[in-house]
Amino acid sequence: MLIVVSGTHASGKTSLVDAFTSAHPGFEVLPDPVEELGEHPTDPGAGVFFQQLQVAAARLLGPLAAAVIAERGPLDFLAYLEAADQLGRPVPSADHLHRGTELCVAAMRRVDLLVLLPLDATSPIGVPPDEDPVLREVMNEVLLELADDADLTGGAEVVELTGDGDVRLAALEQVAATAGHS
Repeated sequence: MLIVVSGTHASGKTSLVDAFTSAHPGFEVLPDPVEELGEHPTDPGAGVFFQQLQVAAARLLGPLAAAVIAERGPLDFLAYLEAADQLGRPVPSADHLHRGTELCVAAMRRVDLLVLLPLDATSPIGVPPDEDPVLREVMNEVLLELADDADLTGGAEVVELTGDGDVRLAALEQVAATAGHS
C-alpha cells in the first residue's frame, strides 16, 4: 500500500506519519522532499516548489517497498505553485507547470490512499510570520480544490482527516484497515 500524507506547511503531516509508523513499523517512510534537496531553503519560492514536485514524483515512480507512507506528494507542490500564482508571486514558466502536472498525474496513479490534512480551526497549529501564513492559507484552499480532480489524484482513495493528532491517527488506522492494508 502506498499512502501519501498531504497538507500545507504546519498542518501535522510529520506528526501523523511518525505516529502511524510507530504503530506500524513495517511501513517505509518517505520524508518531506525538501530533505532530499540537500539544503533547506530559508525562503522557499516557486523554483524550490518545482524541485520538490520533481522529487516527490520521482520517488513515487521509482521502486517502492510493499508498504510505504510518504510525507507529501507532488500534488502538494502543484498546490504551492498555484497558490503562489494566485498571490501574484513569481512562478516557473508554463512549460514547467505543464511538466509538473504531467509528473503529478503519472506519480499519483501509483498512490492507494491520499490523506489530506486541512487546516482545522478546532485543532489549530500556529505559525510565526516568517513561515508565510498567507501562503499557508491559500495553499490549503488550493490543495483541497486540486484533490477533487480525479485526474490529479490518479484514482487514489482520498480522505480528509481533522481533529487532534490522536483523532487523525485513529482515523488513518481505520481507513488503512478498511482497505485491508494495515
